[in-house]
Amino acid sequence: MSMKKYALILGAALLMVGCGSSVKLDDVPVENRSGASVDGADANAAGKNGVASVDLDKSKLGVAPAGPRVVYFDYDSYVVKPEFQSVIEAHARHIKADKNRKVAIEGHTDERGGREYNLALGQKRAEAVRRALVLLGAADSQVEAVSFGKEKPAVQGSDEAAWSKNRRAEISYR
Repeated sequence: MSMKKYALILGAALLMVGCGSSVKLDDVPVENRSGASVDGADANAAGKNGVASVDLDKSKLGVAPAGPRVVYFDYDSYVVKPEFQSVIEAHARHIKADKNRKVAIEGHTDERGGREYNLALGQKRAEAVRRALVLLGAADSQVEAVSFGKEKPAVQGSDEAAWSKNRRAEISYR
């Protein structure tokens, strides 16, 4: 065996050993403000110490969170801009709150470009938003990405104002 192969195998083995961890993530204590540990038996006491309970009654959640459901993209791009991070975070929280909730992310493009190219770009835009939602805790099975390409414009027109409104991904609750 050559020296390069031996060094590569040794490096890979060291990398795998370095990735291991003996930290138990399930045994993390929760402490209230007084510093006392709160375990499962004392969880109700935490509510009496000034921590408000959260009511997750599904009837109060509504169909979708208030606010925008659209993420806009730059020309020929499927990178989610930082200004839309709060939109994605709000929808991720809403989707996580009900495991039966399903959403479709619909990717769209402006009229420029061929049909196949725009369908592919629309799919990449929808997938970018879908991945962001999943990374923020939505279940993969709850979120579907589809592309409409340039077939469903939000605004008619052949100028930058119209094109910028058509380069989008819409979050649609099912």
